[in-house]
Amino acid sequence: MNYLELFISAITALRGNMLRTALTMLGIVIGIASVILIVSLGQGASESITSQVSSLGTNLIFVIPGTQTPGRVSATNTLTYADAQVLADKNRLGNVSDVSPQVNVTAEVVANGQSKRTAIQGVSSAYQAIGSLEMDQGEFITPEDENVYARVAVLGPQVVTDLFGENFNPIGQTVTIKSLSFRVVGVTKVKGSTTFSNPDETVYVPVTTAMKMLAGQNFVQAISVEAKDGQKIDQTMDDIKNILLDQHKITDPALADFTIRSSKDALSILSGITGVLTAMLAGIAAISLVVGGIGIMNIMLVTVTERTKEIGLLKAIGARHSDILMQFLIEAVVLTILGGLAGIILGISLAFLVTRFAPIPFLVQPMSILVAVGVSTIVGIVFGLYPAQRAAKLSPIDALRYE
Repeated sequence: MNYLELFISAITALRGNMLRTALTMLGIVIGIASVILIVSLGQGASESITSQVSSLGTNLIFVIPGTQTPGRVSATNTLTYADAQVLADKNRLGNVSDVSPQVNVTAEVVANGQSKRTAIQGVSSAYQAIGSLEMDQGEFITPEDENVYARVAVLGPQVVTDLFGENFNPIGQTVTIKSLSFRVVGVTKVKGSTTFSNPDETVYVPVTTAMKMLAGQNFVQAISVEAKDGQKIDQTMDDIKNILLDQHKITDPALADFTIRSSKDALSILSGITGVLTAMLAGIAAISLVVGGIGIMNIMLVTVTERTKEIGLLKAIGARHSDILMQFLIEAVVLTILGGLAGIILGISLAFLVTRFAPIPFLVQPMSILVAVGVSTIVGIVFGLYPAQRAAKLSPIDALRYE
């Protein structure tokens, strides 16, 4: 028997009991679809994180209070407004273009008889460049606003819609935050949410005002620094560390009460976490492939028993050991390949459907499809080999006598 005849024989046998064939393939279909779906969503999430972090710029440096030394708890109120002013001194840090301290508060914003609980960010005038914010109406916070603790606010477009309605010009209007009145001086353009925040739903106020009037504190929660030359980012981080150590009167760098990270560090950490989670979930989904393979082996063993007389007849008319082996092995491989193809179609369809509702791009790598086909083929060979060998080893006389 040649391979074409063996293939036709395998297809004929599988078509003989379509319900059994479909149920046998189900485990493979679910397994492959799960792997394709999870890997696709994982790659999409990773791509989304990469693009969002990259949109912040590859030359951003973040200074946050406290340290990440294992076994040591440090204070989180160690950065001050004065620290940010020192870092903004171009004479001390020549590779720095913009510096903005930040204070984050969540509060109820009330205006026009409406209220919205949202993020309030106290920032400096430099944050417009650092955060890549464009103005739709009015102006951003000015250095003078910081100096006089002005009660002015810049609203994200979604905040304007929720409080005043669509296409409303809120410039000059008053919003109330923690019982304090703030005059609206600007509205940012639509930007969309990022990994870290949603500028469209944020209210920006002068950092000095946020510290004194909204948060009631004399420290900032972070300092964002934008470097001029991204190639010198590591040197700039070292310079910032040395300046802050001197500013905080710390002689031992190991006792630093602050942590410095770059946007590249954030991208690396987030991508690593996403990769690990994707691999873990894909591994869990792959278990169903093993279950599907076991199901195929069980069905093939039943098939061998049912077709014992057929095997005896084939051997009696000259079929070789290898012919019987290949016939049943091909049946198992065809089962898994068909199941794998159906699983690929189902997985891609589900991934496309999920990305229509989730804020991640639809992304399916051709390599993952090739791997899925390869894995399904291997499953068919591995789990189909034992039943095929069992069928090939049957004695033709015993097989013909089998009842």
